[in-house]
Amino acid sequence: MSYSSLMSIIKELLFLLPPALVSLFLYINLIKWIKRKKPNLPPGGLGWPFLGETFSYLKPHLATSMGQFMEQHISRYGKIYRSSLFGEPTIVSADAGLNRFILQNEGRYFECSYPKSISGILGKWSMLVLVGEMHREMRMISLNFMSNARLRSYLLPEVERHAWLVLKSWKENSAFSAQEEAKKFTFNLMAKNIMSMNPGEPETEKLRREYITFMKGVVSAPLNFPGTPYWKALKSRSTILKVIELRMNERFQKMSKGQERIEEDDLLGWALKQSSLSKEQILDLLLSLLFAGHETSSMALALAIFFLEGCPKAVQELQEEHLQIACRKGLKGESGLNWEDYKQMDFTQCVINETLRLGNVVKFVHRKVLHDFRYKGYDIPCGWKILPVFAAVHLDSSLYDDPHHFNPWRWQKRF
Repeated sequence: MSYSSLMSIIKELLFLLPPALVSLFLYINLIKWIKRKKPNLPPGGLGWPFLGETFSYLKPHLATSMGQFMEQHISRYGKIYRSSLFGEPTIVSADAGLNRFILQNEGRYFECSYPKSISGILGKWSMLVLVGEMHREMRMISLNFMSNARLRSYLLPEVERHAWLVLKSWKENSAFSAQEEAKKFTFNLMAKNIMSMNPGEPETEKLRREYITFMKGVVSAPLNFPGTPYWKALKSRSTILKVIELRMNERFQKMSKGQERIEEDDLLGWALKQSSLSKEQILDLLLSLLFAGHETSSMALALAIFFLEGCPKAVQELQEEHLQIACRKGLKGESGLNWEDYKQMDFTQCVINETLRLGNVVKFVHRKVLHDFRYKGYDIPCGWKILPVFAAVHLDSSLYDDPHHFNPWRWQKRF
């Protein structure tokens, strides 16, 4: 090869070098961009178009199990997987660490994100659907009302009084439904503390019947046409709100006439005096708290009775603990439960903890991801729904010995 030919080839290479370097640079950055734009999502599938896997996820199952859907998906994908639930792309978590992170970062990385049908039936000002500053204000009103001083001086004696009313209503050698009695007890207690409505009165009983219809619709498919449970629940909601509004107007009338100042003996009075909430906001607040307090407490009571029926040893230890407290009070000439009595019920607290763990009163909650983050190598995208499933953690054999067995003594080891 001649010198001139070699120089010609070198010139051509030098001419082609800048475009080649530019092309290589663009290619490398394109690969990086593609990798960055394709997040490492948890494994899973989206199920049917539009419907996703919602119906399979909500299929009824025993309270003491996580359900076939969760068992199959955890077995196939692990404790964190993706799906399509309630019409949205969703991350499902059965991981104790991630669930804890979600609960500890409310308002920072996550916010409440319940289906629209929930706000339609509980109201747009319900604490279950509110986010941000308004949610915090509603929550603070509720927490300030249920202060430690009120719990000790008022609520505890009220719980005892309502419990005695239930026990006295039982006839000797007659059968009764523990679930129905638990619901009645809890509703009467909530109605008293929210609106000073006394148990057994016609107005209270009417409200309780409407509430039963209302609850059937909350947990049903959101089909709003005549005859469906959801449609009936909306009508019952309207009736319940009219009762609350009537009592609110009565207090306003007495105030305007100077006959009565608003007392803080119930949540209605507290909200009227201690907040600047509108009438609509107060109505939704009271209804949502009636719903939240009644459903969780009544279910926990019924499950405790169910579990104790199958564990005579726990019943015996409970009786011994309570009899010891009663004897000490008798020697002091005291009557009625007080806060010190409650604090001495160590085994009773173990029974409560185990009931909530095994019974899974709240199986999961709806949250929405506010910021992208990574967890255990997975990318959790902003805007996705995320469901921390508490039942799956409570029944995890790696965290609890024999998790499907009712064992309140396990909590003595933990504390």
